Amino acid sequence: MRDIIALAFGALARHRQRSMLSMLGIAIGIASVVMLTSIGEGTRLFILNQFSQFGTHIIAINPGKSETFGIPGLMGGTTQKLTLEDAEALKRVAGVDLVVPLVVGQGRVEALGRARSVAIYGVTSDMPKLWQFEVGIGEFLPQQDSQRESQVAVLGPKLKTEIFGTDNPLGKFVRVADRRLRVIGVMAPKGQILGVDLDDVAYMPVATAMSIFNRVDLFEIDVEYSESLPTEQVVANVKAVLTERHAGREDYTLNTQEAMLDVFGNVMNMITIAVGAIGGISLLVGAVGIMTMMWISVGERVHEIGLLKAIGATSGSVQRLFMTEAVVLGFVGGALGVGLGLGSVSLITAFVPSLPLGTPPEYIVAALVVSLLTGLISGILPARRASLMNPIDALRAE
Repeated sequence: MRDIIALAFGALARHRQRSMLSMLGIAIGIASVVMLTSIGEGTRLFILNQFSQFGTHIIAINPGKSETFGIPGLMGGTTQKLTLEDAEALKRVAGVDLVVPLVVGQGRVEALGRARSVAIYGVTSDMPKLWQFEVGIGEFLPQQDSQRESQVAVLGPKLKTEIFGTDNPLGKFVRVADRRLRVIGVMAPKGQILGVDLDDVAYMPVATAMSIFNRVDLFEIDVEYSESLPTEQVVANVKAVLTERHAGREDYTLNTQEAMLDVFGNVMNMITIAVGAIGGISLLVGAVGIMTMMWISVGERVHEIGLLKAIGATSGSVQRLFMTEAVVLGFVGGALGVGLGLGSVSLITAFVPSLPLGTPPEYIVAALVVSLLTGLISGILPARRASLMNPIDALRAE
């Protein structure tokens, strides 16, 4: 076997340019798969991390019935309202731990001659616990009846800096629309989640927000449920209460994190199939290139094959020689492709650090195994042609 490997490498070294061109197809296929799967895996981990920042046992309830994943009513149309009474009723559902009614609007926050237009969230005192947020200084909204207004506000850290600079804002007042609200707290930095800057927002009691934005309904109700109960059971309990309150109509949509992750998983599976198809085409081209080169190589080395057989080489030995050459071409091409792919990933990370990238080690191993198998398969026909040659005819052909 040592002699066969030495002969194989010697034959490839004598035709370096042709060998490199044969390996190029494999290298491009493997590099594209490594790079695209790195982007896909990085994106998957990024999305999972974004979702997990809000907890893992949350149900989001939106007004209107939607048969597919999304936020019904967001693009217009008539939907049944969700009310504060609905939120209060859900607190008594078996398995529900926390309920936060939510109103969202855009408003101008003013103080000390400065103003900033930001997203304003009307919530209750349970929001930090349900969304897993932390208060930086001061305190969050007081625990009170959700239908009671309070003229208080909590600022995001970025909004606080833009309005008050380095001064302590606690006890000072900001104006939102026609309301004068006292600042009682500043949230700890949270950063951006799915493109939304949660540091540049303001929080106020949900009843106050409904009054400012002149609304009688909720944008959403978020529910945190117990880990001891299966999601399906809690969803069924919530639906039973809401359907009874809405005169027997299921005119709302429940989105669980599990369902959202399932949708995302299906999308990523389709991307993975597309990436595999792209890589498969490149690998097919590479396999044809290797087979063509090996076929030409057999035709050029007829005299060598005849001489090997004349001095005692068996048909199996000749076949193994050419199979080894094909495997080396495939494997080295795959190794080059892995190097190119990882290099591309490093360059992308250097120039676009915000883009999440990750290359699972098992993908690299799989890429090398596939490239080796590609070389092996593409070398079968040329190797068989060489092994079946008659030594006398082969020597005479020279």
